[in-house]
Amino acid sequence: MKTLTIINFATILIFAAMISCKQNNAKQSSFQDKTDSLFSSIYYDSNEPGAAVLVMKGDSVIFEKCYGIADMQTKMPITPQTNFCIASVSKQFSAVAILQLAERGLLSLDDNLKKFFPEYKADFYNRITLHHILSHTSGIPDARPRTDKNFMLYSTDVESCRYLIDLDRLNFEPGTEYEYINPTFQLVYQIIPRVADIDFDTYIKQHIFDVAKMTNSVYFEAERAIPNMAHGYVFDKEKNAYVECDYGETNFFASKADGGLYTSIHDFAKWETALRRNKIIGEEFKKMAYSPKIMISADAEYGYNKNTGYGYGWFIQKNQNEPECIYHLGDNGGFTIYAGKIPEKEIILLFFSNRDDIDRISVADSIYAMMKEENWFE
Repeated sequence: MKTLTIINFATILIFAAMISCKQNNAKQSSFQDKTDSLFSSIYYDSNEPGAAVLVMKGDSVIFEKCYGIADMQTKMPITPQTNFCIASVSKQFSAVAILQLAERGLLSLDDNLKKFFPEYKADFYNRITLHHILSHTSGIPDARPRTDKNFMLYSTDVESCRYLIDLDRLNFEPGTEYEYINPTFQLVYQIIPRVADIDFDTYIKQHIFDVAKMTNSVYFEAERAIPNMAHGYVFDKEKNAYVECDYGETNFFASKADGGLYTSIHDFAKWETALRRNKIIGEEFKKMAYSPKIMISADAEYGYNKNTGYGYGWFIQKNQNEPECIYHLGDNGGFTIYAGKIPEKEIILLFFSNRDDIDRISVADSIYAMMKEENWFE
């Protein structure tokens, strides 16, 4: 009788496990179908520019699919290895590079800009710190000259923020307000060699890309061939067609530290995994990056979302009764990027698009709502 009881109990356990597995597979299949349906409704024409989409939970890929064309001239399709310009999502790499240097004691986030740029004339640079430039609270205006078309199309990091040398005004006292601008992040391009004695590209490759095993990620240069490169596109109503819109067609595309990184959803997932495992920066400095330094008001020109603040290179959203969502948006030319995560649940959501007609926040909210329906947040 005892043997029979043991056998029956074991059978029950196996049967229960099979039911649980089937239920989990059914839930996963439901999520996959809904996610595919959502993106298929946006990228329904396989002969147009599209997107690469990735959803991960833990180390498992729950959803991965690509839609449309990476290069309209060659008709190369988008794949998980396609390199997109991730635009302002690049800022987190620059921020983490500064945090690494702080972690090593080579600088402090309380260091002011005069320490790195003694050539800057205004006294207010003594009050603007690395903390301010990484959190968009510096008060520095985006006063890049916009009368020279060639300058706007082709200027590099150094050229783009040269106006800061003679700048004589601030929009507000440092630390008191949020205003999203790109030139302050471009300063990281010059700070790194002044502190680490190697150029920006080499530093990022050695201390970030190589550590995270991001073997195909690279910063844009006009003379550099980018593997598996997507072009950005916008729809021209007069031509009734998508036209290329990236380097040479859109303003301030050539700078690196604020928005010039080309990477794929596969390489970016490696970055996120390395961050999660504290291989890039330690837990203390990662928490600093993921903590809002200021909340974003509804009248902000860029970056407003409900209950959202800005950390160091990331937006942080905390809605009531929901886990914290950490993300960034990227917009440059035809590229439209969303890179988000819910660290508490080890969830990653990426969609990289090479056209400019997707409402990323609405799409992300829809996908997070589906996750909530599947009890991913419990």
